[in-house]
Amino acid sequence: MIMVIAIGAVLMILATVASTYAISGLNKANYDQDYSGALAAAYAGIEEYQSRLANDTTYAQYGNTAANFSSGSTLTLPSGSQANAAFGVGGSAQWATVAGSGGLAQYRYEVNNSAYSSTGIIKIRSTGLVGNLTRSIVANLKQQGFIDFLYFTDYEIQDPDISSDPSSCAMYAWAGRNSSCQTIQFSVNDIIKGPVHSNDTLQICGSTFNNGVVSTSNNTPDGAGNLYRIPSSSCGTANFGPGNIYKPVYGPVVGMPSTNSQLMKETRSDLLALGVPNPGCLYTGPTSITYNLSGTMTVRSPWTIFTNISGSPASSGTVSSRCGTPGAGTNTLGSSTGQTLAVPTQAVIFVQNVPLVSSDPNYWGPRIPSGYSCTGAAGGRTIGNGLGFPTTNEVAPSGTSTPYGCQNGDVFIRGTLSGNTAAGSQETVAADNYIYVTGDLRYNDPSADLLGLVGNNAVWVWNPLKSGNANILTDTNREVDAAVLSLNHTFQVQNYAGGSVRGTLSVNGAIAQRFRGPVGTGTSSGIVTGYAKNYLYDARLKYTAPPKFLSPVTTTYGVTTWIDVAPAFAANGSKNAGT
Repeated sequence: MIMVIAIGAVLMILATVASTYAISGLNKANYDQDYSGALAAAYAGIEEYQSRLANDTTYAQYGNTAANFSSGSTLTLPSGSQANAAFGVGGSAQWATVAGSGGLAQYRYEVNNSAYSSTGIIKIRSTGLVGNLTRSIVANLKQQGFIDFLYFTDYEIQDPDISSDPSSCAMYAWAGRNSSCQTIQFSVNDIIKGPVHSNDTLQICGSTFNNGVVSTSNNTPDGAGNLYRIPSSSCGTANFGPGNIYKPVYGPVVGMPSTNSQLMKETRSDLLALGVPNPGCLYTGPTSITYNLSGTMTVRSPWTIFTNISGSPASSGTVSSRCGTPGAGTNTLGSSTGQTLAVPTQAVIFVQNVPLVSSDPNYWGPRIPSGYSCTGAAGGRTIGNGLGFPTTNEVAPSGTSTPYGCQNGDVFIRGTLSGNTAAGSQETVAADNYIYVTGDLRYNDPSADLLGLVGNNAVWVWNPLKSGNANILTDTNREVDAAVLSLNHTFQVQNYAGGSVRGTLSVNGAIAQRFRGPVGTGTSSGIVTGYAKNYLYDARLKYTAPPKFLSPVTTTYGVTTWIDVAPAFAANGSKNAGT
């Protein structure tokens, strides 16, 4: 009997252990399921917020200032029909429900837009809830745009305003562009060290691509299933990386804005509460900017009266000390040597055409600045902007609308951009008309300094010629460290087909343009005139941008970085300590 009782006890213990183990295993399975589900819900929150940004580009203004994560942000909590449960904070607040989860998965998110105005980056912390488990992730969202590519073009032809092509050539090849229009090709000498996007059909002749290539071409013109055209049978085989991993793939058209006038509002002093807390600098008429290694810039802008404005159109103006002193006195913007100033940080510099409307605070009427000479003869054409352009003996470039116009909003820029702090200097320089890069344009600290160049019209690499089609400049090579954008025309070497070989044009940054701009001429054996290309993508542009740098007409936001962090909220909705 004792033996029977003992055996029975052992069997009961084993049954209890087995039952306990089974229940424990079930609990663990449930825990693992909820743990993974909470992370998925947090991701769903970020994707839902991205969709809101895509539908409403102003949605970055919304959030809950009661969230610790949002410290330093300027946010408004949406209400009424725009109320969003995902902005809930605290135990009594709501959670948003993951669509299709039947209410089993929920999320909240907190937004920090403190860096949005300067870099275009929004930080978001999303917390997912499933069962009694919460998980949080933090992500950086950045506008996807032109600077995601080393080389972006709308049309793969030379600018009709510069070439002899008719304006009707401004049509995509895949949409029926006339074959007589002059398409520019990537040649055997081109090595493109960064991502490429074209809204047109690419012509590639033996070139090398070291990163992804995207084309909007929707046909296969070479008959081999490729989204690019091989111009002739003599072209060598293009190199798209090991195993052709960078061979062109299809992507939709990325629309370009028609003007950079949006950047001008960044110089308004009456928008402090509407996203312009630190107005940049407005200069008027031809303006030269030379960056100095000391962290300063020397600016000459004789037509400038006010460096900040109010109203749209402008109705009044003020002078900002950080932008310089207008006038023609000693050490002023209008003096023969210009004025040297500390480089403004996180700023937009906009150079406008001299206004023709009398109500504008920078209007001159028939007057011209004191001591300023407005014309000069060059190549039989009466031109001249009073800043030394055209230079001595220069023949004015042909095929250019009003080169060096006296009242044009042109920028002449060169030098070494250097910040006043360890954080470096970040600037965007925009022009109503042309931007001329008149010398090397470098970063003192390539990890901290950042520059954007946005021309409403062309961005030129200055390359003056004298009579006899000879070069004036005697140096060789040119370096441009910047994100470059030409909205309506091109990035191009001036007089690229004249003179002798100028060396190599090195661009460290990104290039986006309406039309392809040639930088030199050459054969399979090398360059004959102008420059060879050496373009390198600035990888920082994947996660940051020059201040207020323009985005495509249709903007989407991508996740640049994310990290799994401690949960911001408990399952009951209350804030966790330290979050």
